[in-house]
Amino acid sequence: MRFRQGASCHNRKTRSLSESRSRGSKILRTSKSSAASQGSDPDGSPLSSHPPAVIAGFAGWLFDAYDFFLVVFCLTAIARDFHKTDSEIALVITMTLACRPVGGFIFGLLGDRYGRRIPLMINVGFFAIAEILTGLAPNYATLLVVRAVFGIVMGGNWGVGASLAMEGAPAGRRGMFSGLLQEGYAAGNVLAALCYFLMFPRLGWRPLFFVGSLPALLLLFYVGFRVNESAVWQRRQKTSQTWGQQVTEVFSHWKLFLYLLAFMTMMLFASHGTQDMYPTFLQRQWHFSPTRRAAITGLSGIGAVIGGITVGHLSDKWGRRRAIIAAFILAAAVIPVWAYAPDQLWLTVGAFVMQFMVQGAWGVVPAHLAELSPDSVRALLPGFAYQSAGVIASSVVYLEAAYAQRTSYATAMALTAISVFVLASVMAAFGPERRGMTLLTSAAREPRLTTSRSNAMDGAGDTNT
Repeated sequence: MRFRQGASCHNRKTRSLSESRSRGSKILRTSKSSAASQGSDPDGSPLSSHPPAVIAGFAGWLFDAYDFFLVVFCLTAIARDFHKTDSEIALVITMTLACRPVGGFIFGLLGDRYGRRIPLMINVGFFAIAEILTGLAPNYATLLVVRAVFGIVMGGNWGVGASLAMEGAPAGRRGMFSGLLQEGYAAGNVLAALCYFLMFPRLGWRPLFFVGSLPALLLLFYVGFRVNESAVWQRRQKTSQTWGQQVTEVFSHWKLFLYLLAFMTMMLFASHGTQDMYPTFLQRQWHFSPTRRAAITGLSGIGAVIGGITVGHLSDKWGRRRAIIAAFILAAAVIPVWAYAPDQLWLTVGAFVMQFMVQGAWGVVPAHLAELSPDSVRALLPGFAYQSAGVIASSVVYLEAAYAQRTSYATAMALTAISVFVLASVMAAFGPERRGMTLLTSAAREPRLTTSRSNAMDGAGDTNT
């Protein structure tokens, strides 16, 4: 009798366990089905919104770069129209750079409070207005004011656009989409060079800015009708904050901000240190014409776009830090060909490969910073750190030029490059990493800002680092 009771009890437990497993499987299938119907992975990362969001982020950064480099290309013509020297008109560029952190802070704050999409639309709208006003500027003072407004617009675009795109990208391909978004800047440079050499001789500099306003308006409508708000931001808004609480939240992450500021300063040293003086190097040391300089610069820009997407994709497999460091190591190996090429063929190859590697490292940045930043400050913290670092890193051009006067442009560029590559690699290696994490969970804890030596080169992206 006891045996029968024991067997009956065992059978009931077995049936209960089987029914529980069956219910669990049904719940899991239902959860996966629901996630798929809502455009999400089972872990909750949104999928359906990522193509339009990445396109919007890429296009916004492309337009900003197009405008910025148009001023660089047209600097002499603008100075002639307003009867200013090149050094006086260069203040226009300085004004833009100085106002970028203001835009990073304002639009980042708005993006974290009101969503990514609406502030991005406002930003693109102001960009279109700034384009038209630049082309219509009647005098030098007006131009300075307009370019200051553009600096705020340019500074605000990246943080909002990158957070929207990275929150919409699937975790397993976040690095690849990060590379695509970031290289909108290189693509904008190439587009500006192309428009300058095709249109400037016939139309002058003013119509080039009018041309930039039309696609910006198209992007404004595209974001309005095709881009969804970030699902990560929407879910987080269930717990709303007052302005006071938001400001307190921002300041609570001051340690992370200081790390991002230092990291982005080194990254921008690497970028500006290999780009800004290069056209002058081609002119002074190789005596190239403007057309040939533009051709080599354009080819290097194509290398930058390919490199950003490629290394960004590899960072999904290797880890963010490991991909950045590998790209800088290979860039260092290219320095002899890049700076001391024996002929024009190797010079062109060096320019292409150098920007492939440097901008390859940069392709990892949007994903890396989005993963490091808590949900509550993801539009503000990376964008403000990026734009603030740009002001600091702009000094590398003056340091490089001063050293070139004592030696040569080739030697100054080579020594600058190896120095900044080492510094950027160190900042990446000893910083935190959270590769592949579900972004909605990042508000729970802030990543530690110190890592052990054994973890510094680990690309696994453990969410605890």
